[in-house]
Amino acid sequence: MRRRKTDYGTVILHWLLVAAFGVAFVSGMRIATEAPERTWINWFDALLPQNVWVIHMQAAVVLVTVSVAYTIYMLRSGLGRRIRLDKVRLQGLIGRGQARRGAANIVLYWIFFVTMLALMGSGGLMYFGYFAGYDMARLHWYGTWVILGFAGLHIVSHFRIGGASQLLRIFRPTGLSAPPPELDAGELLALLVEQSARLQPESELADNASHEAHAQPLQRPKDTHRTKDTARGRPAVRSSAPPLAPGAVAKKPAPGTAANPISKPRSTTFQSNPFVVAAAVAITGASVMVAADRMAVDQLQVRRISNADAPILDGDTSDRAWRKIRPFSVMTNQGGNFDGKGETKIDIRAVHDGTWAYFLFTWEDPTRSLKQLPLIKEIDGWHLLHDGYEAGDEHDYNEDKFSVLLTTLDATLAGDRTFHASPRPIPEQPATMTGRGLHFTPGEDTYVDVWQWKATSGGSTGWVDDDHFGPPRDATPKQVSNIVPYKGGFAPDPGTANYSDNFIMSDEPGVGGKRTIMPRRLPRDLAKTAAAMGEIDIDPNHGESDGARWFMTEAESIPYSSEQDARIPLGTVVPGVIIAGEFSGDRADIRCAARWASGRWSLEAARRLDTNSRYDVPLQTGVFMRVAAFDHSQIRHTRHVRPIRLEVE
Repeated sequence: MRRRKTDYGTVILHWLLVAAFGVAFVSGMRIATEAPERTWINWFDALLPQNVWVIHMQAAVVLVTVSVAYTIYMLRSGLGRRIRLDKVRLQGLIGRGQARRGAANIVLYWIFFVTMLALMGSGGLMYFGYFAGYDMARLHWYGTWVILGFAGLHIVSHFRIGGASQLLRIFRPTGLSAPPPELDAGELLALLVEQSARLQPESELADNASHEAHAQPLQRPKDTHRTKDTARGRPAVRSSAPPLAPGAVAKKPAPGTAANPISKPRSTTFQSNPFVVAAAVAITGASVMVAADRMAVDQLQVRRISNADAPILDGDTSDRAWRKIRPFSVMTNQGGNFDGKGETKIDIRAVHDGTWAYFLFTWEDPTRSLKQLPLIKEIDGWHLLHDGYEAGDEHDYNEDKFSVLLTTLDATLAGDRTFHASPRPIPEQPATMTGRGLHFTPGEDTYVDVWQWKATSGGSTGWVDDDHFGPPRDATPKQVSNIVPYKGGFAPDPGTANYSDNFIMSDEPGVGGKRTIMPRRLPRDLAKTAAAMGEIDIDPNHGESDGARWFMTEAESIPYSSEQDARIPLGTVVPGVIIAGEFSGDRADIRCAARWASGRWSLEAARRLDTNSRYDVPLQTGVFMRVAAFDHSQIRHTRHVRPIRLEVE
């Protein structure tokens, strides 16, 4: 069996491409575990890395670099004929044997080229935030599996073409074969003339010579003519030039004369190595691309205004401060709900008066969702309306939320600095009940500022919860026992909030594996509570009417008692949130107001530029921001890849 080999350049670029795609694939699979419908990927947890955003983007840069290098290499080395998809090869698809196998292999190559282009294009668009929605994420997801399928078919195709020797050639490098010379019209014409002369009948040559002699009787022939060389049996060329004198040297005929009909001019050409040129161009291009990306950070201008122009926190977007500012827009995706697409566009405006910073966030949300874990009375007692709450992943009966992250960490790709994927990212702590990762910071005294607005809990009374990501906390006994989810380094800032759950859930499962539920408080006046809730529709995909509220205040309710419970009819729904007390401490740093209308939330928020809290990040130039929206989902929020850098006037 002949030992087939492949040129060095193809071997090197091939394995670089394989390695880069392998890293991009495993890191991309870990990122994909964040999608609600892809928890099955956690079956391969042992094979997937934890901190993935940085290496995924690095692998993407290598893929782009190698693809550019391969294109240049194919063009400069003359290997393009390997993959040329022309009419002849297309006709080979309906042929037999080796012709059909070779043509099918070329078609596979072009499917790979188109898919890889779509994969890199969709990834780039999502990274830079252009058309970074549901459809682009889907294209990226399906493209990944097409490439993986191509890898298997690629191996099978080459095996059918040449067996094991054909497959092993990618491990046997050799020098690059010289490509066939380019077609030269002059040389082709000379060959045709010479061939025509050799094939021309002898009688025709004689007639031509006689005709020329009669036509020019007084001129001495200057052209060469042929005589019969009987010794060699072939036409001989006899020159009509006069004989040379003894010792004389024959002069080289000038180009274009009869003795030298066509002569190609010679010139010195620098023959560069195709692989070196391809690698140099690709690496230079990738370096420029990375440097430009680092410098071209998305920026949010925080304009300076006077105290008199400070916006009023009422959820109204018509304040003069907002009308003068062009919003910064970012497309976020891969969240939960949002009509099944998990995407929403977020507009951000920001101003400050030297003491306070004001933000206006607006985003698309098809429903005004206020149902935060309501309770319903059935024949066997009270039940919590939920789907995933016990695991910390409620995605039906949850209020709308909005989150802001602020950090001074190098947040070019903040995911690996604040979020750590894997069902168990901290070996010595409990595994997550959701199969997703945890939020925590790498340093012992490093904190990331997190704001969380909730449509019913706190937000309805004008407060944004001030939280943070910090170093991982030790798990509580209930977290170790998986009674409540372990949250890593996520925690509220010191202080109190004015809301609490309106139910007590047993620690041990009861009949049928469900935990028993008991309300903390019941309505003092059931009719008034029902009227405040508006039209009661327990479909989680249906929003609430304008003016409705799904919480009870302490004054509107009384502690649970069996006597009061007996007066409540079956089928009654009561709110799952109790509002009592006030926000206090560091947790009370952010005030707000929000409105929902025509499929959009508008949230106005205000905080001091510097709260002097160790858990808060001062609002100044150089701080990085990320935003996320939740559509009646507990943890499945939308996201964007590139951070937003604040520029404070």
